[in-house]
Order: sequence, then structure tokens, then C-alpha cells
Amino acid sequence: MSATLSSTKTAAALRTAARASGQSLLVLVMTAVTLWVLGRMWSVVWPLIVALFLTTMTWPLTRFLRRRGWAPALAAAVVTVLFLLVVAGIVALIAVPVSSQSGELADGVVEGIQKLREWAAGPPLNIGDDQISGAFDAAVARVQDSVGNMVTTIASGVSTVFNGLVTAVLALFLMFFFLKDGPRFLPWLTRQLPGRLATDVPVVAARGWDTLGAFVRSQAFVGFLDAVFIGLGLWILDVPLVLPLAVLTFVSAFVPIVGALFAGLVAVLIALVSNGLTDALIVLAIIVVVQQLEGNVFQPMIQSRGLGLHAAVVLLAVTLGGNLAGIVGSLLAVPAAALIAVVWNYLREQLNGPAQEPETGEPPAPTATTVPGAVGG
Repeated sequence: MSATLSSTKTAAALRTAARASGQSLLVLVMTAVTLWVLGRMWSVVWPLIVALFLTTMTWPLTRFLRRRGWAPALAAAVVTVLFLLVVAGIVALIAVPVSSQSGELADGVVEGIQKLREWAAGPPLNIGDDQISGAFDAAVARVQDSVGNMVTTIASGVSTVFNGLVTAVLALFLMFFFLKDGPRFLPWLTRQLPGRLATDVPVVAARGWDTLGAFVRSQAFVGFLDAVFIGLGLWILDVPLVLPLAVLTFVSAFVPIVGALFAGLVAVLIALVSNGLTDALIVLAIIVVVQQLEGNVFQPMIQSRGLGLHAAVVLLAVTLGGNLAGIVGSLLAVPAAALIAVVWNYLREQLNGPAQEPETGEPPAPTATTVPGAVGG
């Protein structure tokens, strides 16, 4: 005879499922409200995030100076000025060689276009000059028809550049104040919070700061590997502007996906106009191989060790962040996942109960502190 379901156990299971579903729904609603509030405050939140990233990079030098007796304001000011000088040096390192060889590159572009036109005129395409001129006239007509859209696009681009400059200036000021007054933050936060929160929130904040520093260091190391391998390949092929391209590769590594595509496209174009199609294809192959190694091997391994996240979690976080918020989502996905892991690990530590004694009546297994001679050899 088949067994019948217990109505009592079924009702209890349904109540448990309903309670868990209601609690999960409340958590999701609270998460959605939090994200909505952050979106409305994004003009303030984004400079704050950028300032935190910059502070994690510059804090070690500031800490070194403060331990040598420098005043907090002086150490923060010196480090901020040095940071601006380094950024200006990187821009000059890229801009000066490019401007000095701009004539060469322009001639190479014209020559490349001419070669492409001659190749298109021959077999198997056999595209004549009349067809090329007709296509060019059609393209000009289409551009003229879409002048209004282009004006709108240019205006949006100018607005984006202006907002970027405002964000950069605000982030620099915030970085200075974080470097100057950062160590006072946790004691101040402890005094402002009541009860248990005065202990829990500062501990989570300190762990989150360490995690953010690990992310920035790992991303910088991955960018360094990209710059070295790609720069070495460009140097072997005798492609011009090797050093600026390597610096551009390193800097663009901090912008996932799009940064690598942009740096790779610039390198391939320069190789095409200076060395020809064969070397350009070799450069493209080098960049593809390095980017695949970075995305599937180096970055997940380094970030998983530094952030305490599994490599698969890193890959999934970047994919999800990119789908939800584009470039910014891809940039913030990994540190956000790491901070969530920090909060979860702390909650798990606090919710874990004391270890239970074994029920068999047997004495517990000896530990290193109970074995004579276990400590100190």
C-alpha cells in the first residue's frame, strides 16, 4: 500500500517556504530601492567610487610618509601632487611620440587607403573607380542628411567630456581628504553608531577597504602583464610607438573589455599603416592571445587569490555587471562581488554557533595546544 502524505508536515513545509519567499522578496525589494537611490545620486556616488580607487593606489605612500613624521595634510598634499605629475607624465609619454610621428602615420594611412583601393580594383572584387566614387558620394549624402543627429551626438559627447572633467576634479579633492583624514573615519564611525553596530560596521568597513586595495593591486598587475607581453611583441615586429602603446595598454586594463579593445585597435592600426598587413595580422594575433590569457587565466587566478573569490565567480561577476550597467558595471562588478563576500563571511562568522561536543562520549581529538611539545618544536 502506498504511503500517504502527512498533512501536518506538508502544511509546515508550505509555511516555511512561504516565510522564506516573503523574506527573500523583502530583501530583493530593499536591494532594488537601494540601487534606485544610488542611481539618483550617481553624480555624487561615481566621484566617490573613483576617489576610493585612487586612494587605495596612493595610500601606501601616504602611510609611509606619515610614519616618518610628516603631518597628515602635508603627506596628503605631496602624494596628490605626485599623483598628478605621474598622470601628466603618462599623458606626455603617449602624446609626445604620437605628435612627433603624426606626419609619418598620416602618410601611412593615406598609403594604406591607396593600397586598399588598388586591391579592391583588382580580382576578385574588380571594383572600379566609378563605383568607389559613387559609394563615396552616397556616404557624403547620408552624412549630410544626418547632420542634425550628428550635432546631437557631438553635444552629448561634449557633455560627457565635461561631466568626466567634473568627476575627475571632484575625485581628486575627495582623494586628498581621504588621504588626510582617512584614519579618523573608523573611530568617528564607531562613536556615531549605537550598540552592536559600533563594532560590526567598522570591522566590515576595514575588511572592505583591504579587499578594495587587493582588487586595485591585482588589476594593476594584470595590466602590467598585458603591457609587457604586447609591448614585447610590438618591439620584436619593430612597430613604432612601442612605449606609448604599452602605457596605453596598461592604463586601459583598468577599464574591462572596452579598454582592451581600444588599446588593441590602436596597436593594430599603427602596425597596419607602418609595417603592412602581415605585421598587423601578427599584432592582432598577439593581442587576441594575450587578452584570452588575461581574461581566462591571469585575471581570474590573480583576483581570486587577492579577493578570496573563485575564478568562475570573477568571470560571472564581470559578465553580469556588463549586462546590467555596461562598462561601469564591468569595472565595478568584481569589487562589488568581493565586498558582498566580505559582508557574507562576517555575517556567517557571527551567526555560527559554538562547536558542539561529540555525542559518543569519546574524548575530543588532541589539538596543537594540548599535545606536549607541539608548540615551539
